[in-house]
Amino acid sequence: MIPQSPSSTVARNAGDAVGASMVFVMRLVLALTAILTLVVAPGDLGNRYGERNLLNSLIFGGYLLHSLTLLLVARRHRTPFWHGKAVYWIDLGWYALMVYCTGGGNSFFFPFFFFVILTASFQWGFDEGARITLGATFALALSTWLTDSSINHAHLLLRTAFVLALGYMIAYWGGLGVAQRRRLRLLRDVSRLANPRFGVDQTIALVLQQTRDFYHASNCLLLMRDNPEELWQLHSSGAPQGRASLSRLPEGAAAPLLVFAPQALVQYAAALHARLPGTLESRSRTPEQARWQRLPPETVEQLIDLLDASSFISAPLPLRKGEGRIYVVSDRHRFSRVDAVFLQQLAAQVFPVIENIVLLDRLASDAAFRERQKIARDLHDTTIQPYIGLRHGISAVRQTLQSDHPVAAELDKLLDMTTQVIGDMRQFTRQVRQGASQTDAELLVALRRQAQQVQEFYDIQITIQAQDGLTISDRLAAEVFQIVNEGMHNIRKHTRARTGTISLNNADGQLRIRIENETPEGPTAPFLPGSLAERTAALGGTIEIDCDTPGATAVSIAIPV
Repeated sequence: MIPQSPSSTVARNAGDAVGASMVFVMRLVLALTAILTLVVAPGDLGNRYGERNLLNSLIFGGYLLHSLTLLLVARRHRTPFWHGKAVYWIDLGWYALMVYCTGGGNSFFFPFFFFVILTASFQWGFDEGARITLGATFALALSTWLTDSSINHAHLLLRTAFVLALGYMIAYWGGLGVAQRRRLRLLRDVSRLANPRFGVDQTIALVLQQTRDFYHASNCLLLMRDNPEELWQLHSSGAPQGRASLSRLPEGAAAPLLVFAPQALVQYAAALHARLPGTLESRSRTPEQARWQRLPPETVEQLIDLLDASSFISAPLPLRKGEGRIYVVSDRHRFSRVDAVFLQQLAAQVFPVIENIVLLDRLASDAAFRERQKIARDLHDTTIQPYIGLRHGISAVRQTLQSDHPVAAELDKLLDMTTQVIGDMRQFTRQVRQGASQTDAELLVALRRQAQQVQEFYDIQITIQAQDGLTISDRLAAEVFQIVNEGMHNIRKHTRARTGTISLNNADGQLRIRIENETPEGPTAPFLPGSLAERTAALGGTIEIDCDTPGATAVSIAIPV
C-alpha cells in the first residue's frame, strides 16, 4: 500500500479520536439515565421488579462502570483504540440484559439498541451496521421470550420489525457516509501523488496501488497510449509485494482489453452460484445512454478468462491526447455499478494531472538535453584538459628518474590514478552528453566502483549495501550517486576512519540512505554536512546526524519517493 502522508494520517486519527470521545460521553449519559430511572421509578420498569432488584442493580451498575471506564481510558490515552467493533457487541449484550430484566418487549430500554446501531454504522459502515441490526433484533426477541413465555406475539413482531427496518435504514445511511469519506480521502490522496520530479510512470504506479487498495481488489490495470502509431502501455499493480509492472503491447495483444465501446463504463459480477444464473451482472453505459444496458455474455467471456476474475469494473480514460482504459479486478469482492461510477470520477480527477506531468516531463527533458550539452563542453574544457596536462607533467618528471629512485613508485601510482580519473571523467562526459539514465543495477555498480577506488587510493574500506528489490527512479539515481559520493568524500576528508558502511533501502514511501563510519578518535561534536544537507533539502528530504552511538557516526537521509 502507497503510502499516505503523515499529515493526512494525523488528521484522520484526530477525527476518529474526537468521534470516539463523543460516543463515550453519550454512552455514559445513557448509563446515568438508566440508573436514575432505576432509582426514581422502579415500579415502572417491569412486572417483577421486586424479584429482580439485585439483578437489576448489578446490570445497570455494571453498565455504568463499563461506560465510565471506557471514557476514562479514552481521555487518558487520547486515542480511539477502544473504539473497536467489539465494544459495540458488548454494548449490545448490556442492552439485551437491560431489556430482559425490565419487562422484555414492554421494556422502556429497547430504544438503546438504536444507539449501538447508529454508532457502529457511522463508524464501520453498512456491513457492520447490518450485523448489529440483526443482532439487536435477535437479542430483543430472545430477551422478550425468556422474560415471559406468554408474550403478545403481535406486540413483539411490531417491535422487532421496527428495530429491523429502522436499523437497516441507519446502517444504509451510515454506510453511505463512511463510503463518502473514504472516496474523498482517496481523491485527496491521489491528487497529492503527482510529482513531476519522479516521472509519470511512478505516479501511475502509485495511483494504481491506491486504487487497488481502496477497492480491496486483486489487481488494477491501466492500458493507454498517446497516438495510434505507438505501442500500448499496460501498467499493472497486481505483482508480488504490491510492486507495479509496465509492459508494452501491440494492437493484437491489447485487443481483448478493448472489446467495449471507447467511452463505455462497464461493470461485471459473476453469478453467486451456478444454480443462480440470474445473479450474474454484466452491464455497460455510455454518455449518450441514460440507463445501463446488458452486455452479451460472449463480449466478456474471453476477458474474464484473461483477467481470471469473478468481478471487474472498467472506465475510459479522459485523455486530451491518446486513449486508454482502466480496470479494477477482484477474485473475491463483488463490484457494483456505484463502484464503476466512482472509478470514472476518479479517472476524471487523476489523469488530467498525469497528462500535465507528461507535458512538464517533456519540457524538462528538452531543457535538460541543452544543459547536458553545455555541461559536457565545460567538463572537457575546464576539468579534463587540466588533468591531461597534469598527467603529462607527472610523466615528464617520472622519465627523468631512475626506476630505483625513492619516489618513482609513488609517481607511477599517481600516474595510474590520473589516467583512471581521466577515463572515468570522459565516460561521465559521454553519459552526460547522451543523457544515459542509470538503472538501479547501474547505480549500485557505479557506487561500488567508487568505493573500490577509495580503497585502492586511500586504504579506506567502504561497504555498499542495498535492499533486495530496491527501486530508484532514473531521475533520482543521479542525485543519489552524488549524495553517496559526497558521503564517501566526507569520510576520507574529515575523519580518520578506515572503514565505513553505506546502506540504501526503501521504507514507508521513502528512500533511506545511511552513511556510517567508525570514529577511532572518539565521539565527535555535533555537525551538519553542508553539501549533503543542501542536496537533501532540494529533493524534499530530511537529514539526521547520529553522534551518540559509541564508536561510530552516522548520517541518515530520507527522501520521499
